[in-house]
Parts: sequence; structure tokens; C-alpha cells
Amino acid sequence: MIASLWARLRHGMRRVRCRSDWESFVGADWAARIMEVPVTDRFHAKQGRSTGRWILQAGGRRLGVYLKRHYRLPWWHGWLALLLPGRSWSPAFQEWDHLHWAAREGLPVPEAVAASETVGPSGSLQSMLAVEELAGMVPVNEAIPVAEASLDADTFRRWKATLAVEMARISRQLHDRRRFHKDHYLCHFYILQTDIASVPKWRGKVHLIDLHRLGHHPWTWPLWQTKDLGQLLYSSQIAGVTARDRLRFWRAYRGERSLSWLRRAVLLKAGRYRSHNDKRRASATPLVRDPRAA
Repeated sequence: MIASLWARLRHGMRRVRCRSDWESFVGADWAARIMEVPVTDRFHAKQGRSTGRWILQAGGRRLGVYLKRHYRLPWWHGWLALLLPGRSWSPAFQEWDHLHWAAREGLPVPEAVAASETVGPSGSLQSMLAVEELAGMVPVNEAIPVAEASLDADTFRRWKATLAVEMARISRQLHDRRRFHKDHYLCHFYILQTDIASVPKWRGKVHLIDLHRLGHHPWTWPLWQTKDLGQLLYSSQIAGVTARDRLRFWRAYRGERSLSWLRRAVLLKAGRYRSHNDKRRASATPLVRDPRAA
């Protein structure tokens, strides 16, 4: 239950969501200590947030989750959470909502296991999301070079072709609902490691991760559609992906529609990503002075 406004302003509040088996792994008091618990591995921290894998054991059962923790969030989000607690103001609760929406729509995504949101009386806001690990799965950008090295040329072409069609289906399923990922890169599509050795039936086996920025844009959708597809096209510039693969994805995504305007916009967007990142890499490369100039 949500306390009164006066109680929230004086003492702050904490809200939690969790799967039915979560507390059997972490205990009933988990929300009070989850922001400080040490993770098992794959820890990464940046700009007031961190991610890491946490392996839990209970009663002979194993649960692997990724903890996404946000330690410093905008003050006005905290005040909105205090004043309007019925909505999801923190990244953890927002991604929880996005994952549940995607699952209801039949999109293969990781399962949200738990989330917490802690708001201080001064409006400080912290949040945590635990997402179940996709055990035995790897990102597509890592799987493609492995498949190229392990499969014969004809099997590799069929493997890529069928995978591209499934990725196009997932992308179109999102976009037809005017939902946009906004980080729609190749590394956010995951497949089973065992599906690298042969050509599987992909439908339902390609997972999409990191839905924290997922947005619904019924009016400005062309901008976000261009952004998503431009990101995916830009990220496809890796060994093993050819122009024919990109064309196959586009034809599967387009279907019977005439989308010449979108094709031009996506090519332009991908070019801008490439130019921007080339400039960033160039600026990050230190100048090496030629000793002969001394």
C-alpha cells in the first residue's frame, strides 16, 4: 500500500515488484540491501549506474539474474515519484513495464524477476531491476563470425538468411505497434549458442534485450522507425554480413509495402552514425609525433 502524501514527504517511500519465487532466493528484506549487494561477475559501472550478473542458489535451485542499478537519478523524477506514486518514474519500473508489455505481445524477451524503487524525503531516487539471465545465449554480432568459421559456405548463407528474416519479423512486430527500441543494434539480439552449429527454425528463438528505452510514438513514428533501422544497419558492418544479407532483411521487413522513402532515410541515418563514430574514434586517437621532425 502507498502511504499518504504527508508520510511520503516526511519519510520517503519504497515500492517493490517481484516474481513469486524471488524472495525464496534473496529473503524478505531484499529491497533494503539490494543496492549494496556484491554481484558475482560481469560488473560494469558508469555515470551513477551499474550492471552485473548475480548467481543465486536456494534449495538446490539456481537463478542467474542481471542487476541493473541506478544510484543517481534526476531530482525531478524523485519528486514526481513522491507526488504521483502510481506511475513508473524510475528506469527499473519503466523497463519492468516494457518487458511485460513485450511478453504479452509475444515478443521473446528476458523475464523481469524483481524491481525496486526507493525515494527519499528530499526527492532522491534510486532503482533496481533484476532480469533473468539468458543462459546459454550470445549476441548475434558475436555469433555471426563464429558461424562463418564453423559452417560450410552454403549452410552459413542459409543460416544468415533465415536469421535475417526472423530479426525482420521482430522489428516489424515492434514497429507496427508504433513501439521503438531506440537501441536497436545487432548486439541486442540474442540466440542460443547451440543454434550456431546448424540452421534452426528461428521463430521465437531470437530474443531482444535492453528494453529500457522502449517508447510508444503514435505520431512521430517515422523518426523513430528510421532511427531503429539506421542503428541496425550501422551495427551490421561486421565480418560475415554482406550487402545481400542486408537486402534480405529489408525485403522481409518491407513485405508488400512500398517504403522507398524509408529506405532512403535509413541509409542516410546509418551514414550519419558511421560519420559520427568515425569522428569520435579519430578524436580519441592520440597524435603520434614523428621523431624525425624534432
